Amino acid sequence: MIIDVPQGKDPIGYVWGEMVPGIGVAAAAFSLSVYEHSTLGLREFEAARLRIAQINGCLFCQDWRTERDGVKVEPEFADAVTDWRDTDRFDERTRLAAEYAERYATDHHGLDDDFWARMFAHYTQPEVVELSMSIGSWLAFGRLNRVLGLDTACVLPGH
Repeated sequence: MIIDVPQGKDPIGYVWGEMVPGIGVAAAAFSLSVYEHSTLGLREFEAARLRIAQINGCLFCQDWRTERDGVKVEPEFADAVTDWRDTDRFDERTRLAAEYAERYATDHHGLDDDFWARMFAHYTQPEVVELSMSIGSWLAFGRLNRVLGLDTACVLPGH
């Protein structure tokens, strides 16, 4: 971790909530809203989120699993996300969510008409906007956690 965090403070809570409260609190509210207001199915949500976590290398984000109504994706889901092109565990929406996340993060200039035709065959325009905002949140904030080393300093509940 490259940021000095007072002993006994949660690194993410301290950096996001106390160090730059005018920015960090707003960023945290945006980050939380992605989870609280999502209309996307859990599998496509997690496929996109985990693909960004893998690309960012954020250990905290890779270990996290979104829960909705007591349900989480199966333990093997992260491996399927890594293998999104070939896995038989995904329907087309889930596969497209993982593909979009990867391309958004690594080749956004390459999102061509063919991709958008496939995307809009399975997602509505509001869903694409929601997914885009979610991916942007995960890309920015997961990368922030990784770059500052906050992800390695956190202990998840139950671990």
